[in-house]
This record gives sequence, structure tokens and C-alpha cells, in this order.
Amino acid sequence: MSKITIEQAIKDIKAGLMVILVDDEDRENEGDLTMAAEAVTPEAVNFMAKYGRGLICLSMTGETADRLALPMMVENNTSSYGTGFTVSIEAKVGVTTGISAADRATTIQAAIADGATADDLVRPGHIFPLRARDNGVMVRVGQTEGSVDLAHLAGCKPAGVICEIMDDDGTMARMPSLEKFSEKHGIGICTVADLVKYRLKTESFVRKAAETVIPTKYGGEFRMIAYENNLDNLTHIAMVKGEIDPENEILVRVHSECMTGDIFGSMRCDCDDQLHKAMAMVEEEGSGVIIYLRQEGRGIGLVNKLKAYELQRRGYDTVDANLELGFDADMRDYGVGAQIIADLGVRKMRLMTNNPTKIMGLEGYGLNVVERVPIEVMPNAFNNDYLNCKQLKMGHLLKRDS
Repeated sequence: MSKITIEQAIKDIKAGLMVILVDDEDRENEGDLTMAAEAVTPEAVNFMAKYGRGLICLSMTGETADRLALPMMVENNTSSYGTGFTVSIEAKVGVTTGISAADRATTIQAAIADGATADDLVRPGHIFPLRARDNGVMVRVGQTEGSVDLAHLAGCKPAGVICEIMDDDGTMARMPSLEKFSEKHGIGICTVADLVKYRLKTESFVRKAAETVIPTKYGGEFRMIAYENNLDNLTHIAMVKGEIDPENEILVRVHSECMTGDIFGSMRCDCDDQLHKAMAMVEEEGSGVIIYLRQEGRGIGLVNKLKAYELQRRGYDTVDANLELGFDADMRDYGVGAQIIADLGVRKMRLMTNNPTKIMGLEGYGLNVVERVPIEVMPNAFNNDYLNCKQLKMGHLLKRDS
């Protein structure tokens, strides 16, 4: 069985089956048996307890937790991943000690029943509710949110039952073991990361907040559109020239914010030169789009970028400086940018970039990059090593002698 698509996972959840939901390897790197709460049975609980071996939890929306008057387990959550445990629960009627598979299934069904209230439960108990964050995996990439999202997408009540999978020796099962588990029990594996991408492709989280026309030094007149969103709560910019026809191949640049270069003219990078050249190329084309994403320092933020610059002054290159600070070489995600591009009506694009990872990042969200258009600029004495590093360590497609 092993890896399945999110579409298949949704079908399985809708059919009352389990899936194995895996989070990011940089996070807990664990797999949870996951199913819709409304489909839970004593047999399902027993399977989770016998073969999963982890803690059986009931994930739910904040709205459900509030209706059931379930306070958080602690006021100050200091756990590594901020897991939203509420006080534990038991069904008020229909159970004995509360720990049997039948009793736990009864408690879960009592909690998610239509019209259920706090009076239908007692506290504490043997089921551990988890309060999912609003907007699900789009704001927190955990199995709590993922299980609620999957149940909702399957047309079920937005609540899931999850249980971590442990190996025979009591350690947490990682991907090789999860794949064996999947094959043995015929349960498909899906990832939270794929669920995020699925939602970005099928839902819209961006909205136009303001629009005007501005004359520019580098590319003539552009429509400047400010986009807000519910994901990173930042305002991103689209610069649009001409009419955007979905049937045409549109010239597009996705540019990440660089305050030091774009505004202050830092010569450590080539960002401002690339931005201005892209604007000129759109002007020459007569139409096109430039997306300006607020991803300072390849996603690490201005403060950490300046720390990275200081490390570079001491001999680190741009990649090693990020790693020294505890970040990946490139922390950017292009999901919001892809949504803005789609909202503008672009379906096929000629992407101005030297970065193949950017192409894959945008295509991963359902966009069609029909051509890569190089956007090279003249190096200077201060950014030569930076450009060499981008070529040699980050795979940028630059025409250089190094």
C-alpha cells in the first residue's frame, strides 16, 4: 500500500477507513493512525491500541471544544510542538471503567454527537481531546490539524481519532517502519505536507486589499495590487502590466523581499538588480506579472538575515551562514505566491528565474511553468562569492566561469 495521494486519503476517510498521516521529518517525524471520529468503532480503537500503541486522542475544532466546555490541560503550554491537549474526558453514560475499546469508542461518539454538550461528558477520563487551530494545517502542520482537515474534506464531522505508531521495541516508527506497517495492514500513507499543497491548490486564502496604477523608473506603468491572506498575515504585492489572458504564456517573476538590496542598495546580493531587470523585461514584453513576496532573507527574516551577513563577514558563505543559525539554506515556500498568480488569472507562465527549486516549488501548487527565462545581472566585487555559492551549492543556473 504505502504512499497514497490526498485524494485517495480523503476517499479512505470518507469510507470509514484509517490512513497513516505523517508529519515533517524536521518536526516530530512520526506517523499517526488517523480516521474520522464519526466512523470510530470498538474494533478501530482496539486496532489502534494493539498495533499503533500510542496515545489515542480525539482531535476537534475550537468550536467543538468550546461547546463541550473543554479547557486546555494547562494555561501555559510549554510542550515542544504546542500540542493542544484539553482536559481528558469520559462519556457520562454507557461506559464502565472507561478504558476498554468499547468504552473509549462510546466516549468519542458521545463527544461528537449532534447537539452534544458539556453535560454529556465527565472529566477526567480516558480519551484525550486535542484542540485544532483554526485554518488547520495552513497554520499548524501537525496531525491534530491534519486529521480534522481530512475529516472535513471527506464530508464528515470535523473531528478525527489519531494514535501514534510505535515500533516493537517501543521507539517511534519512522518512514521505513511505517512503510512496512502500511504494507502489512493495507493502510495508505499520506503526509501533512501533501495536505497543505492540496488545500492550496483547491482553496483560496488570498484576497485583493487595494489596487492602483503607479509609474516606475524601471518598467513604466504597472497596476500595483496589495494582497492579504489568512496564512502568514503578511501583505504581498503583485505588479501587473497589460491584460492577463489565461490562454497565453505570461512572463512572470516571483521576487522575494530583500530590504537590504531592494531599498538600501546593498551590494552583497543581486536582488535589486534582478528586480529592476525583471520590471524592464516585462515592459519590453508589453505584459507580465511580478510577485513581490515578503520572504526576507530567503524566509529567515530581517534580523536573522543580518546575523547571517555578519557570519559571512567572518568567512561563512550564504548557505553555511544559514545552517550555522539553525536554518535550511532556503526556507521559502511559494504557496501564497502561487495563489496570487492563480488569482490574477495566470495559468501558463514563462518564469524569470535562475533557481530550478523555484520552478518546482510553483509547479507543486498546480501552476504550469512552460519556460524558464534566465535573469542574469552583472556581478560586482562584493557579491561574487555569493553568486558562486548560489551556483555551486544551491544549483542556480548561472553562466559563470567558476
